[in-house]
Amino acid sequence: MDQSLQLVGEHPPLPLATKASAAAASLAALGFVVMVLSPNPPASLGWICLAVLIVSVLVSLRPILSEPAGIKNHYIMSASSTRRGVAAWAMGVFMTGFYVLLYFYPATLRNLIVWVDPIKIAISGESAIGSDGSVSQWFLYGFLYTVAVLVMGVRAIAKYRHSRYQIIRTLSVMFFQLGFAFLIPNIMLALNQPYYEWTNIWPLRYYEMFPSEVTHLANSGTVGITMLAWGIGSILIITPVLTYFFGKRWYCSWVCGCGGLAETLGDPFRQNSSKTLASWKLERWLIYSVLVFVFVTTGMLWANHLWGFLGSASGSFAKAYGFLIGAIFSGVIGTGFYPIFGSRVWCRFGCPMAAILGIIQRFFSRFRITTNGGQCISCGNCSTYCEMGIDVRWYAQRGQDIVRASCVGCGVCSSVCPRGVLHLETGPTSTRRMVV
Repeated sequence: MDQSLQLVGEHPPLPLATKASAAAASLAALGFVVMVLSPNPPASLGWICLAVLIVSVLVSLRPILSEPAGIKNHYIMSASSTRRGVAAWAMGVFMTGFYVLLYFYPATLRNLIVWVDPIKIAISGESAIGSDGSVSQWFLYGFLYTVAVLVMGVRAIAKYRHSRYQIIRTLSVMFFQLGFAFLIPNIMLALNQPYYEWTNIWPLRYYEMFPSEVTHLANSGTVGITMLAWGIGSILIITPVLTYFFGKRWYCSWVCGCGGLAETLGDPFRQNSSKTLASWKLERWLIYSVLVFVFVTTGMLWANHLWGFLGSASGSFAKAYGFLIGAIFSGVIGTGFYPIFGSRVWCRFGCPMAAILGIIQRFFSRFRITTNGGQCISCGNCSTYCEMGIDVRWYAQRGQDIVRASCVGCGVCSSVCPRGVLHLETGPTSTRRMVV
């Protein structure tokens, strides 16, 4: 190919730091595989692998920090790791495989569970290893999840260090994941109180309003009743009020653990979200179908609990939702497919909480992203980096405000715009510039 008129070559050059980072990450992943397959691996192997993985991320910062602050588009649409190449597929297979084992074959991860069990005992006072030899995988998952958000959060801060909004937003999701989604729930167990993830609001945490969970909290004393009141208040008061004033960004991009992982671990793959009209149509069908599914499931369980009819049908619905949506959609596909379909697969196509927030944002919220069409040079950075698959450039070219139900207000489109065309703003809904 004649490259005489190209600003960059066809194939990306790989700095030594990038090669070293990839090699270290691959070595760490291999070490974890060996740990899973070995009959009795030493705990030190797990810590060595984790340390190597963290170092690999820190080493990858060198090329980012060696250049002036600001977004660089170097090869993101051609590099194997960021544009569905062999490296991306390898990462996708590894992540998907982990989620399959986590949800459906947790016993295979026993060595990893044993590895982090001393931490679980220290924080919660409980062991993940049952007296009968059974294992619980969820502390392991929470631990790895939190480490991923914290470590990749450092990378995100370095990448977006030119934007004060992005730095604060990233620190926010790191804070809420570490404190309210990981440490505090486990500390509550040490205090003989119910385990409760304060940042996961129904219907995202779908079983929170199931009769069994409500009854459990109601019978757990003052603390349990406080948790129940918080859950109900989050749904009926906090969610609509904050979304009215700030849009869905207050939750999806500042608080939610799913969003936190997408904005940190998933950030290198955000450009892979589809911007086609077909994907937009699929998005609307899927996400509102999941919303109806969770409402029907919860309603059936309460009808059976209160009046005793529907019998086992309500339980079957709950199991189906837990398997299809709670495990397959949100976990295996929603996170495992980051390198292939982008970082917000679950948030965009399946999250029922995002669906509710999106309805409020689209029709009632003061939030919008304003555009100055006269300044737009149609470079496409905004659309490229939109993890929710919104063709932001289309709106910018026409000078229309962006008021989409799917927009999570991450603000990256504004941060990557070289002309300052896009601004996250609030104002009366009557002042929106949009075609209905």
